[in-house]
Amino acid sequence: MPATLSLCDSYLESLMSLRTCTNFLFTPANRPDRFLKARQTGADGIIIDLEDAVALQDKDSARASVIDFLQHARKPDDSLVVAVRINSIQTAAGLADVLALAQSAVAPDALFFPKVEYAQEVILYEKHFSGPAWADVAYAGLIETAVGLQNAHDIAAASPRMAALVFGGVDLAADLGAAFEFEALLHARSRVVQAAKMHGCIAIDVPFLDIKDDASQRQEAERVKALGFDGKLAIHPGQIATLIDVFTPSSQACEQALAVVQAYDQAQGNAVQLNGKMIDVPVYKAARRLLDIAQKKNSN
Repeated sequence: MPATLSLCDSYLESLMSLRTCTNFLFTPANRPDRFLKARQTGADGIIIDLEDAVALQDKDSARASVIDFLQHARKPDDSLVVAVRINSIQTAAGLADVLALAQSAVAPDALFFPKVEYAQEVILYEKHFSGPAWADVAYAGLIETAVGLQNAHDIAAASPRMAALVFGGVDLAADLGAAFEFEALLHARSRVVQAAKMHGCIAIDVPFLDIKDDASQRQEAERVKALGFDGKLAIHPGQIATLIDVFTPSSQACEQALAVVQAYDQAQGNAVQLNGKMIDVPVYKAARRLLDIAQKKNSN
């Protein structure tokens, strides 16, 4: 395990920004014209994708486009969370991503690490992304292989910067030899949620692949929310509105969360009950996050 980092205010703010995101829109790294169009969809964040969305022969030019965007086009006060999914550190393209980004003078709000299988990978990323520009960047690890699923707890605990685990269902199904169907992947989804929540991370679900079937996307989003997922990825701007609707807290939920927070704060750390139910730290933290999400949605 790496030494505990000094969590400065800006870093804590970055972690909170990622942890209050309920949706991210994938954007190909070789299409810089689309990077900021996600703002028009109401998305919480974008993931500029250097991995699956970019062919091998285009990796170098796409990488340069991402760095140019981070240096010149992005506004520091933009509420849109900008993340970059690099290639795996186990590949040549991933090594090139790490070196180019680490040597640049700018950084995104978050880095998404694909196909993470071992905690040591996260530690290696952290050793490279250690300069001043990277001091407040949050991490998200994609669980996309059987090995990664087995080691999800270690991955989530590998760094204080880890803010999210992402269920990479398509690649995981292929690696497991399982059908890419909800029931077939239910156990794997639940393991990702459990690992994430045990170590203070949020859990984000795989995109729904049929961009024309909004009813089925909504049903799947509601089902993963019931499992404990905090949000879902999107591959098309038209999917964002549904995800916002599903994952934005209702007014009733906000009222209940506020009552929990107030009761816990007034108890000043002592045991407290609300409507016959005990309020403990996990319940309090969940209520605080719900209120943070609601506040973020209302301010956008």
